[in-house]
Amino acid sequence: MARHAVRTIELALQGGGAHGAFTWGVLDCLLADPRIRIEGVCGTSAGAMNAVVMADGMDRAGEPGAREALRRFWEAVANAALFSPLQRTPLDRLMGRWTLDYSPGYLLFDLMARQISPYDVNPLGLNPLRELIARRVNFDNVRECAGIKLFVAATNVRTGKQKIFRREELTADMVMASACLPFLYHAVEIAGEAYWDGGYMGNPALFPLIDECEGGDLVIVQINPIMRHDVPRRAADILNRLNEISFNSSLVKEVRAIALLKRLIEEEQLDRRRYKDVRIHRINADAELEPLGVSSKLNAEWAFLEHLHDVGFRTATRWLAENFEALGERSTLDIESVYVHD
Repeated sequence: MARHAVRTIELALQGGGAHGAFTWGVLDCLLADPRIRIEGVCGTSAGAMNAVVMADGMDRAGEPGAREALRRFWEAVANAALFSPLQRTPLDRLMGRWTLDYSPGYLLFDLMARQISPYDVNPLGLNPLRELIARRVNFDNVRECAGIKLFVAATNVRTGKQKIFRREELTADMVMASACLPFLYHAVEIAGEAYWDGGYMGNPALFPLIDECEGGDLVIVQINPIMRHDVPRRAADILNRLNEISFNSSLVKEVRAIALLKRLIEEEQLDRRRYKDVRIHRINADAELEPLGVSSKLNAEWAFLEHLHDVGFRTATRWLAENFEALGERSTLDIESVYVHD
């Protein structure tokens, strides 16, 4: 194998609030490696934000521009949250805990989200995150960034079906649709249809990368743990686990379908010339992300975002060291053990 051989990959980026800073770290590492070329990205929620910010920066100044754009975006997220009532308590800071479980602001916020519709508490439908995205991302650049294929997943409220927005049409509203949690924000209206968070139907969606990209190496950047070792007992932990399971369910189903297709191709029950044999990989850090509670997904403190970035960068660095040679050759994800068998 050539020393400087370039490997082309497609990226599937999960959503998960502030935990998307882990994905920022992964992208930072991949963009810094000259051996890696990113052909396409499909993102949901925070994954969609990372994707459009990266595409905007890439159109401006290539991979270095994408890395700089991602850092500036997450810095802007932290700056916007400086005066938010959702802050760690002094005891949490002293104990080194990243969660907001004991934050008065978070407890009030959580109670209101369960009891009051966002249409009542926020009748104007204001969303500060939309303004941040609109300021930080030039969507004209994104739509013209021919060097990368981009897909953003959302959920149609009325039909319950998945909607994929493609790079050539992307707007700030489409990214907000992908990140619209129904207990917090008004559904996002686009062309007469209402949309909620894409995680309900595709977190992330894989089929656009398989159908519309040429490369055969699909890398899932997963921030929502598939498995938890302890059975949740607190109400907040139970709700968090239910959300993890529901937000992972569509991904599990798609990967299982791919596993079946691969097996049929290997057994020569399907014609290799007609069906694409995709190589599946996964970058995840369950050991570091699993202990973080659901409230930490709303912790936009810079120290926390930087910590998650560093975890993502180290994880991707280690993953490349262990798996780069397999790119273009074979899958490195054991689909059966992770997504199929109990």
